[in-house]
Amino acid sequence: MSLPRGAIGHPFSPCPVRSACRLSTSTTGSGPSLPYSRTQHPGVGAPRRAYPRIEATARRAARTENPKVRNRRLQKKFNGTATKPRLSVFCSNRQLYAVLADDHNKKILFYGSTLQKSICGDPPCSTVEAARRVGEELVRACEELGISEISYDRNGFARGEKMMAFEVPVSQHGFLPR
Repeated sequence: MSLPRGAIGHPFSPCPVRSACRLSTSTTGSGPSLPYSRTQHPGVGAPRRAYPRIEATARRAARTENPKVRNRRLQKKFNGTATKPRLSVFCSNRQLYAVLADDHNKKILFYGSTLQKSICGDPPCSTVEAARRVGEELVRACEELGISEISYDRNGFARGEKMMAFEVPVSQHGFLPR
């Protein structure tokens, strides 16, 4: 088998210094001489054949799980009861909605959003301030209902400004682990 002479300076050549590589011929037995590419590495005694380098690479990107898909799987753990209801929070680009639900009896114990006039006030406050007020209303509703523990379901949403403002009064009351 012979490699073309142009393969000596090939970018896949394992020799880091192309000028140090040389082409040599060898004879095997009494047959004709077969030229093949051998590279002489500087500082290394034994020459090696120049084959194209094969690199094993991982997949382009590791599989990342969609937060919504993960949430659908985790909702099996977040079943609310009368003593430990589920707090489900939805956060859109503009508003925040919170629902305290008893899944066993299929009842909504509390609903609050940043759109409610009683929460955002007149004149309306900022959305972040309204999200903090929704958290305070939730704490008041839990005290009235005698709820001391909740199951928190963020629905896969990242903790942005509105979500953090909502969580501050709820965690101060001791509902969220910090």
